[in-house]
Amino acid sequence: MKNNPKISNVYIVIPAYKVKLHILEILEKILINKSISKIFVVDDFCPENTGEFVIQNCSDSRVSVIRNKANLGVGGAVMTGYRAAIAEGADIIIKIDGDGQMDPDLIPAFIEPILRGEADYTKGNRFFEIETIRQMPWTRLIGNTGLSFLTKLSTGYWNLFDPTNGYTAINSSVAARLPFEKISFRYFFESDMLFRLNTMRAVVVDIPMFARYGSEKSNLKVWREFPNFFYKNMLNFVKRLIYSYLIRNFNYATLELIFGILLLGFGVIYGGVNWIMHYREATFASAGTVMLAALPMIMGLQLLMGFLNYDMTNIPHVPLSLRLHADARIVNKNQ
Repeated sequence: MKNNPKISNVYIVIPAYKVKLHILEILEKILINKSISKIFVVDDFCPENTGEFVIQNCSDSRVSVIRNKANLGVGGAVMTGYRAAIAEGADIIIKIDGDGQMDPDLIPAFIEPILRGEADYTKGNRFFEIETIRQMPWTRLIGNTGLSFLTKLSTGYWNLFDPTNGYTAINSSVAARLPFEKISFRYFFESDMLFRLNTMRAVVVDIPMFARYGSEKSNLKVWREFPNFFYKNMLNFVKRLIYSYLIRNFNYATLELIFGILLLGFGVIYGGVNWIMHYREATFASAGTVMLAALPMIMGLQLLMGFLNYDMTNIPHVPLSLRLHADARIVNKNQ
């Protein structure tokens, strides 16, 4: 078993926006856990003034309120909490929503892989159990299924599911290396976090969980946000391919990708042009013309399938936090 060194301070970050009805219940359940060092409630310019409500009704010294001067979205609120936790020396930072859908009793399950040195980042997955899926509103079920596939493409974490799940835990040494200024502030935050973590070669693990759906209302409108999610995931997909297979590394998978795109593109364009030409002239294309279009397409698809197979296995396995610790130990030894 690989233990992560010197982990003792576990901090909680709760972004607070229109969660006044549920925030005290969540805090009460978290505070039962005596291993929690501190809780940051980040009032994201909430119209319900949730931060002040917490100050007036929660006297536990482990709870602190941070107020954003403007609404930054869930991502902006989480990163505000991350910065505060890192500055105070947190070892693990857990993010829980304040709407009551996430069970604080699962906190040990989220931090255990990090404590054992098996993960840098853990996230919830509501799709492990069939009972959880049955309870999920069908709009969320369909939306999450589509977003999960897009996120697998864009992040390279083919082993993960439920990308918009906001129940997460992260090793603070990894969080400190995140490019906060580049991460999406709004609903794309969780997916963008995974993309950034992959570029750092961080190990991410899914944690099975149940979600509770009650009277609370989600601010995320799946169908309205889907075009935005699609565009940003495709953009991250292209950036990941360039960074991972052209800039940081160049191997046979890179050749499969390049020649696969070229051959498939040539076959589609050549075949399309000839199809239009012969359609207009009401003639049939020759066997040679058909083969000249079909063969590059078949070869291109085969090469791209080979690349996809490689990409699915090219998932980080050695936690970044352990590599950082080893590097720091070497530096200290040489000083």
